[in-house]
Amino acid sequence: MDPRSVGHALSQIADFLELKGENRFKSAAYRNAARALLAIQTDDLAPALASGALAELKGIGPATLATIRELIESGESRYLEQLRSEIPEGLLEMLRVPGLGTAKIQKIHEALGVSSLAELEEAARDGRLAKLPRFGAGTSAKILKGIAYLRENSAYMLYPRALSESELALAAVRAHPGVESAMLAGSLRRCNEIVRDIDVVASCREPPDRVAADLARTPGVSDAQDRGGGAVAIRFVDGTVLDLHCVTAESFAAALWRATGSGAHEREMIARAESLGLSFVDDELRDASGARIPIASERALYDALDLAYVEPELREGRGEIAAALARTLPVLMEPTDIKGVLHCHSDYSDGKATIAEMVDAARALGWTYIGISDHSQSAFYAGGLKPDAVLAQHEEIDRLNSSDPGMLVLKGVEADILADGRIDYDQELLDRFDYVIASVHSRFSMDRETMTQRVLRALDDPHVTILGHPTGRLLLSREAYAIDIEAVLEKAADKGVAVEINADPHRLDLDWRHCQLAKSLGCSFEIGPDAHSTRGLANMRFGVGVARKGWLEASDVINALSAEEIEGRLRSRRRS
Repeated sequence: MDPRSVGHALSQIADFLELKGENRFKSAAYRNAARALLAIQTDDLAPALASGALAELKGIGPATLATIRELIESGESRYLEQLRSEIPEGLLEMLRVPGLGTAKIQKIHEALGVSSLAELEEAARDGRLAKLPRFGAGTSAKILKGIAYLRENSAYMLYPRALSESELALAAVRAHPGVESAMLAGSLRRCNEIVRDIDVVASCREPPDRVAADLARTPGVSDAQDRGGGAVAIRFVDGTVLDLHCVTAESFAAALWRATGSGAHEREMIARAESLGLSFVDDELRDASGARIPIASERALYDALDLAYVEPELREGRGEIAAALARTLPVLMEPTDIKGVLHCHSDYSDGKATIAEMVDAARALGWTYIGISDHSQSAFYAGGLKPDAVLAQHEEIDRLNSSDPGMLVLKGVEADILADGRIDYDQELLDRFDYVIASVHSRFSMDRETMTQRVLRALDDPHVTILGHPTGRLLLSREAYAIDIEAVLEKAADKGVAVEINADPHRLDLDWRHCQLAKSLGCSFEIGPDAHSTRGLANMRFGVGVARKGWLEASDVINALSAEEIEGRLRSRRRS
């Protein structure tokens, strides 16, 4: 049995355990085991089981190993079947409704006998849900909204998950003896925040149709749809969809371009070709006589159309072709442009690591400064810091800066924007911070005008350095709150407040679609990992992807400044 199939079964066990209210460490053990298996590049786990390699794999313990063994040897798991008999599978779908946790699902199931998404929707509409203790009409309305949101976005994955799935798909494609090379394409290559399918283009040394047919029969595939011409849509047992495009080496560059860009980008490129008397025929560029124009790379393709090369992230049909023609495309920032980070949490609030551990992790990533920005006191749910804790934290940061002058530690805070627009903490305490990230963490249901005025008032506070996750969205979970984002960006530019691109993959907020507007208004940006652990610092790669999609250059981003420069900028901000 292949890793994907076994991993899917383990993930289902973890879901069922959560619904049963079992110890969370138990469900986490099955999820960890599933992740560990997906890292193995093989079509058959049996040899690794027989050799003992699976037993030694980090993340797999005795209980999960026994389940894995049963799945490999029999293709089934008695434990999984037992859980399925105890818990309706429809509850798994309910688990995906934003804001509906296991405790509420259990209560709804026990009280109303609801065991599917359709039954849940009916109970919310006919009033039965609202009559349950501690539910009410407001909760019912939120659940209905969550169901609608789930249905609209159920086919999508967050970018990091899609990226992880793509590594498995790419490895499988590249392992085929008839494949010369293969690359990611589609929305994943464009660094979109949510991804529906994984697109891969393969250059083949064997007939593309034959290679595509072979790969459609690999282990872990539940079904496949042959689209002809070497194209096939492959669905795996865990629901992941791979859109595979197998082509000849001569067609690879044009096929990769076509499979990468959005429909709007493709149409503009076709129009540009036609204006030059050229045309695209399948995955070939042809001249006016119909003769094929050899295209060795994507860069060569843009050259043939007298265009500057358009980076994959920009291929969205949002003015990039006109800019490529005028040679005014931005020089997009790179991950190496980041010199430090400012949005980080420690164990003083809801972080998992000490300040010293966060500092060491930042240094290991090549950065020269890190800001610690724990939650303010109103965020009681996140262990927000009381004033005495702030003073203690600042003393610790002073000691770290004294003992390690090579790594600058800055005193920050993620301060709540209160309902009336005031910033949490009094002015005297706010004066003590090197910088303040102001964020909305409550009252998301305010109407557009009220929320906008709330944030605009916060931007008037001279202590505010950065506007944190400006729309409050949680991808595939919670929509952005109603706000006049243009008015907010105008005010941020006027006040010299940097706008955050929150790099947490569940947020990626500011949305890349607003970055061009913000830049045109004169905004500066901060890319923040919103790290709650040392591992969370790796979120920066996702934030840089958003910045690139938003046409940003290193000069637009304040944490592309050196330690000396950022210290000077923050100092001047406090004096303004």
